[in-house]
Amino acid sequence: MTGYGKATAAYLEKRVSVEIKSLNSKSLDLNVRYAPIYKELEGNIRSIIGEYLDRGKVDVTINIDSTGDAKNYTINQDLAKAYYKDLKAVNDAIGETSEDYLSMILRMPDIYINEKEELSVEEKDWILGLVKEASEQLNIFRRQEGAALEKEFTERIEDIRRLLLDVPKYENERIDTIRERMRKALEELESKSYDGNRFEQEMIFYIEKLDVSEEKMRLMNHLDYFLETMILPSGGKKLGFISQEIGREINTLGSKSNHAEMQKLVVDMKDNLEKIKEQILNTL
Repeated sequence: MTGYGKATAAYLEKRVSVEIKSLNSKSLDLNVRYAPIYKELEGNIRSIIGEYLDRGKVDVTINIDSTGDAKNYTINQDLAKAYYKDLKAVNDAIGETSEDYLSMILRMPDIYINEKEELSVEEKDWILGLVKEASEQLNIFRRQEGAALEKEFTERIEDIRRLLLDVPKYENERIDTIRERMRKALEELESKSYDGNRFEQEMIFYIEKLDVSEEKMRLMNHLDYFLETMILPSGGKKLGFISQEIGREINTLGSKSNHAEMQKLVVDMKDNLEKIKEQILNTL
């Protein structure tokens, strides 16, 4: 299921934001982007995300913005003094007028010392806390989307159920129409006679082939099973299988209908089922 979560806070001279985005996927595909200073925390970050998400294509981004008070270098003062002494000596030896030694010194090699920042235990816990907060925000987003999906699934399943309950209205009419059509066809034969008992036997056989009682019962059971499974954790894949079974019964119902109004009901059932299948992809 798609989702988005973000957490932002300040720590000393830093302002850090953690963003987590997820897209549908059958497994957990996690990509983490962060500043080099947080490299040692990647394993912890992945473990935290795994606690909140079972699957999905997940992108985690940790951005750092300095507040302006931080610096990651110092000036090598001993070396600067040595440069000054040598530059002044050379200047005095050649008799030049005084120069702006400071600007020259600041351009000399190795004058700056890079300070490698190390994470404190407190900052590690703070960063991991932000990851948890962003994960919780993402799950809040996903729960809201899930509630909307549950509402849509329920409405469409109940629409299919309502259409299914309309089928019996046309069943007797359908059989009577078929019986009359076959009788007229036989009466139009040149012989003008037929065995009535044999006709009724054949009609019974034919009607049994068109009987949709089992399809209606199985379809109703599948609809109930779908709603039961929908509220279970990690039931997205199973919903896909159930929707396939629902489709199979609807198709059989359509092939046996032999009635215009029944076929219209089947078409509307299929329309609802297709919408369900589209949204099931958002539960994987």
